[in-house]
Amino acid sequence: MTSQNQKPIDPFRIIGIDPGTVCTGYGVIEVFQDKYKALDYGCIRPPSRLKLSDRYLIIFNAICELLSQYTPTILSIETQYVGQNPQSAIKLGMARGVAVVAAKRSLLSVYEYAPSKVKSAVVGNGKASKEQVQAMVKMLLNLSKVPTPHDAADALALAICHAQSIRYRELILNEI
Repeated sequence: MTSQNQKPIDPFRIIGIDPGTVCTGYGVIEVFQDKYKALDYGCIRPPSRLKLSDRYLIIFNAICELLSQYTPTILSIETQYVGQNPQSAIKLGMARGVAVVAAKRSLLSVYEYAPSKVKSAVVGNGKASKEQVQAMVKMLLNLSKVPTPHDAADALALAICHAQSIRYRELILNEI
């Protein structure tokens, strides 16, 4: 495990989570020096007919299972977005909370990134489209096809964003 100030030991794994109550995207990458490899990605889709509390439990259990299977040391998650609908923001916040609790339960370090920061890190443009993010994730991870759905591609992008953030800090520290 790493603390907030320590550099992870190569190779290490990062799980990216794009939270949602309908579809929670996840992406697990392995990082070795400046190379990234996708280990798994997809979506957790709790049945919409279930009560929200039951959907949160499904998301929590699924994330715990992914953490157990892939043993990442870092969770990279999207920051809270508050749009026009406060009820949607609350529900999304609860899904985020479920992911953070699952990560902390497994002793992971948690890092949060705004969507524009993720897009900028992966595409070079903080206002990039979903399709541009998917295409760059495909290229950076050397995937045979564009990752779908968008939630899974966004989760992979979150993991890549954190890996690049670590690399950037290393380069800056080496310059000092």
